[in-house]
Amino acid sequence: MDNTKNNAGLKAKVQKLGSYLSSMVMPNIGAFIAWGVLTALFIPDGYFPNEDFAGIVGPMLTYLLPILIGYTGGKMVHGDRGAVVGAIATVGAIVGSDVTMFIGAMVMGPLGGWLIKKFDERYQDKIPSGFEMLVNNFSSGLIGFALALIAFVVVGPVVASLTSMIGVGVEALVQAGLLPLANILIEPAKVLFLNNALNHGIFTPLGSEQVAEAGKSILYLLETNPGPGLGVLLAFMFLGKGSAKGSAPGAAIIHFLGGIHEIYFPYVMMKPLLFLAVIAGGMTGTFVFSLFDVGLTGAASPGSIVAITAMTAQGSHLGVYAGVIASAIVSFLIAGVIIKSDRKAGVDDTFEEQVAATQAAKASSKGQSTDVEALSDSAPAFEEIDQIIFACDAGMGSSAMGASLLRKKVKSQGIDIKVTNSAINNLKDDSKTLVITQEELTNRARKQSPSSTHLSVENFLDGDRYDEILNDMYKKSDEPVATNEPEKVAPAPVVADYSAVKQVVVAYDGKVGASTMAASQLRNHFTKKGITIPVEAKDITALTNDASILVIATPEVGEKVRQQYANVMVESYDKLLDESHYNQLIEYFN
Repeated sequence: MDNTKNNAGLKAKVQKLGSYLSSMVMPNIGAFIAWGVLTALFIPDGYFPNEDFAGIVGPMLTYLLPILIGYTGGKMVHGDRGAVVGAIATVGAIVGSDVTMFIGAMVMGPLGGWLIKKFDERYQDKIPSGFEMLVNNFSSGLIGFALALIAFVVVGPVVASLTSMIGVGVEALVQAGLLPLANILIEPAKVLFLNNALNHGIFTPLGSEQVAEAGKSILYLLETNPGPGLGVLLAFMFLGKGSAKGSAPGAAIIHFLGGIHEIYFPYVMMKPLLFLAVIAGGMTGTFVFSLFDVGLTGAASPGSIVAITAMTAQGSHLGVYAGVIASAIVSFLIAGVIIKSDRKAGVDDTFEEQVAATQAAKASSKGQSTDVEALSDSAPAFEEIDQIIFACDAGMGSSAMGASLLRKKVKSQGIDIKVTNSAINNLKDDSKTLVITQEELTNRARKQSPSSTHLSVENFLDGDRYDEILNDMYKKSDEPVATNEPEKVAPAPVVADYSAVKQVVVAYDGKVGASTMAASQLRNHFTKKGITIPVEAKDITALTNDASILVIATPEVGEKVRQQYANVMVESYDKLLDESHYNQLIEYFN
């Protein structure tokens, strides 16, 4: 039992460290791509060799990229002051070494931020009035000065030695043809949501070293290769069943063209034997890449075939495509055998149940609750929050897709609220923010921003879950204010005559509110019962004085409708989302 807890704790710590490293690189991926494009175009072996433009490549690699990483690392710890001190400290490591100082930046940036944070915590309240700016400027300058000297003397040489050792090891694996063995670790680690940590925390810095020397690097392809995931999704598309089969085509497009690899992880976790498929596919792809001696000139982010094509070195396109295709074929064949054997054994391929089970096992291994309600707060009313943030390890990829999905929903319903995405480490503690995370990340997000409201989802692409969240928020917003007046006894229901009704409208006056969601709920009930009468939400100004229209509205809006449209039938309810109001209507038409 103790060993299990220790292993779970170690796994969580490794994931947190990987997330922290990648969070320093991810915001600066644009700079890496700019450097990669310059390298691909203008170095002597590039598409358009240009000695003058190629002069930008070296300084960007040596100075700009490490300083950006150090700046970001310091900012993650202590805002702008931490960023400045982290950047100063990083310069010391850069000048103190003759190798690219990405790892040194990942050390000195957060260290600088931490030290200035501790200084502020201890002395900020003791600064005499009027001397704040003087003390703040000199404290950050002097701490940065000291760290720069330490980095020059100690960190730079030590990191240079470690980087050289790692580089020699990687080169030995490549020369011995053993690099495909790395996929035995890479593919399972990806599916356990360490993909960004691997790609941007390890392979991007090492790959940049290789590009500086050889003009390309195979390391950029190890994690980003979309072939293994594509093979699994194609196997579900052609050989699966149920909702997994139905969702696989869309997932394949998002994965292969959009580069969001997280979308195929649940498919692998629902059948653990599929780890063999992605491992074999990854090893095949890396073997083919090595065979053709291909590489990219910069980080492909996201890992889509489009980004990979854009960053492929001159003369490497054939080998890169061959590796991706070969890995997809191998992964597809092995996954197909596994899926078909499960079907023959009578295993029910119910996607939602299997995903829930694997998510529960994963969360349990980290010592976390698997109950969404236990992890989540209750949904807030709309007026209680200013923004909704989707948070994940890197703040891109799957969280960006989730934010886009919910943003479209709130826009279609006329809700005026900001919906964005962010890395967990970049969250600010704000009581007016609703944070949405995947279940296994909710506790981390809660520690980062304890005052915010936190809701959990199993899958960032679960549109039904977002409908449920919006529904709960509507209900909370529609709750009547408590008073001391005695509760009124509702009169006995009167059976209405809906024989003339040919259209149902949920009406609103200017503000959409819960009307769109109520119309959607009623429409769904009608569809399930085979009722063909149309249901929609409309502003009262768009109504017509037609006796065939049944208007459903709140009492206030309903009274306005009665005054303006004498022939229209009106049903008024305090809570539009209380489905019990519609039972009589559904039974009548059914």
